[in-house]
This record gives sequence, C-alpha cells and structure tokens, in this order.
Amino acid sequence: MILLKCRRGRPQWNTSRLLFISDNTEDDLHLNNSFGDTGLISPDKEDISRILTVPFSGRIRGGMRPGKKIIIMGIIDPEPDSFDISLTCGHNEENDDEDLTDVALKLRARFTERQFLRNARVSGKWSEEETPITYFPFIPDQPFRIEIHCEHQRFRIFVDGHQLFDFYHKVKSLQAINMIRIVGSLQITKLG
Repeated sequence: MILLKCRRGRPQWNTSRLLFISDNTEDDLHLNNSFGDTGLISPDKEDISRILTVPFSGRIRGGMRPGKKIIIMGIIDPEPDSFDISLTCGHNEENDDEDLTDVALKLRARFTERQFLRNARVSGKWSEEETPITYFPFIPDQPFRIEIHCEHQRFRIFVDGHQLFDFYHKVKSLQAINMIRIVGSLQITKLG
C-alpha cells in the first residue's frame, strides 16, 4: 500500500510542496485509490488540488522495491503537447542541478508523434530511447490511469489496465529510486 505525506519545505522543481509516497501507515495524509479498496482516507478536494499541482515532485519514502507500485491518475489537457513522468535517485542538494541525478525511468508521451517513449540516465549518460508500443493510449481531454509496477528485473507499465511495455532496470539500487517528477500537458487527480 502506498500512502502520501505532504510537507512544507524547500522548493523542489519550482514547487513549494513536497509529497511523500510511503509505506508508513502512521500519521500520514492519505489519498484514496478509487479503483479498489485500499483502506485509505481521502482529504477534501481543496487539499488534493493544492497537493497535486503540475509540475509536481514528490519523495518515494523508502525508495522502490519489488512489489511496490505507483499509480498516477489524471486528465490529459484538451490540446496536449507532451508530458513526462520521471523516477529519479533524489536530486543534488548542493547545487539543485537535476541534470546530475540518475533517472531510473523517464516516460514521455508525445502527442503529435503519438509516441510513449522511455529511457534512463545513469552517471550522466542517457540510455538508448525505447519507442515501440502497440498503440498510443492517451486521448486529449480524457482521464487516464498509469501504473508503474516495480519487479526484480524491470518496471511494468500499465495504462488504463492494459500492460503497455516493460522497462528493464538500468539503476541497480532500487531503494535509491526515491523521487517522482511529473510535468507537462496533464492534470493529476490522484496519486498513490
């Protein structure tokens, strides 16, 4: 079960709030997952809109591990260009230069080309971009649900309940993958 915790603090990626995705069940702000019974409690709508502003960044408490999954629900903008979802290994505290962090998984949806790209950056070098998909699952002005399942060897990516592709780990320490960043032509409605 993934729970969310909000904390005021130093701005990250031009946001003033930091959200924690956590396995800790004590003293956390919970967002519910409307697909299935998670036992989570929903904050009021005003709290959700403040927390889930795009661009968004949040900490994954305890990092990733096999069996952990992240669910992102939202609505694509009416005239979208692209959006990115990145799972990273923190950020550089000293100079706040996100170009120095490892990116375990970067998903990029490009609407004009109808592509859902993925790659990773380790030690400053990007891996070869993976492009093949059976179909482009995103529709302007429509809701979506992305699930990122972490397994021992790979991430499994589902969109609206359908497995779209696998992405094999380039970052070997799954626990080091402790941040999520979401930017682009979408609104986030739920994250868990």
